Amino acid sequence: MHRFRFTLIAVCLLLLFLGGSDLFLWYNNQTPLSVTIDALEASGAPRDWLHVTDGHQDLDRAISTSGSIELEALLIPLTGAPGQEQIRVLIETRNPHLLELFKKYHFFADTLPDKQAVRAQYAAEFLGQRDITGMLMGGFIAKGNRQKLLELAQQTGLAIDQDVILLSEGKEPERWRGVFFAVVGLLGLVRVLSRKNNLSPPA
Repeated sequence: MHRFRFTLIAVCLLLLFLGGSDLFLWYNNQTPLSVTIDALEASGAPRDWLHVTDGHQDLDRAISTSGSIELEALLIPLTGAPGQEQIRVLIETRNPHLLELFKKYHFFADTLPDKQAVRAQYAAEFLGQRDITGMLMGGFIAKGNRQKLLELAQQTGLAIDQDVILLSEGKEPERWRGVFFAVVGLLGLVRVLSRKNNLSPPA
C-alpha cells in the first residue's frame, strides 16, 4: 500500500514538473521573437519561439526523418544565401506541399531528365527565400536528432555544424497542456496526501 502511494506521489510530482516546464516556457515565449537568419547563425537562438526572416530553404539537401517513401517530416537546411555550404540551421517541417515535392523529385522522377524537369519547374521552392516561425527542438528529441544528423553528415558529406540549431516549423509553446498537467498533478498530490492523513491513526 505504501509503495502504491509513493508511486502516485511520484506521478503527481512528474506531472507538476512537466506542467511547470511548459508554463515556464510559455511565460518566456508569449510571442515569437523575430530574428534574421544571419543573426541566428552568428549568435545562436535568443529565445525558444522564433520567427526567422531572410533565410533560404535548401530542399536539394533536405533529409527525410523516416528514411522511406512514407514521409513524416523533412529536415531542411535554412541558410543565409542560396548554395551556402555550411549548414547552421535545420528546419523540421511537415508542410504537405514540401513533402509531396520531395517525394516527386527523389522517388517518382526516375531519370535524370525527369529530375531536371522537376527541379526547373520548382526552382524557386528548392532554393527560395522563406520566413519560418517555430520552436527550438529541445530535450531528448533534439539530442537524438542532432546525433543522427551528424552521423548522416559524415556519410553524405553534408557540412552540418556541430552546434546545429533545430527548429520545428509551426510549433508553439504548450500553454494549455502545461495548465492541464499542473492542475492534475496538484489535485492528485493533494488527494493522495489528504487521504494519507485521514488514514493515520489518532495520537
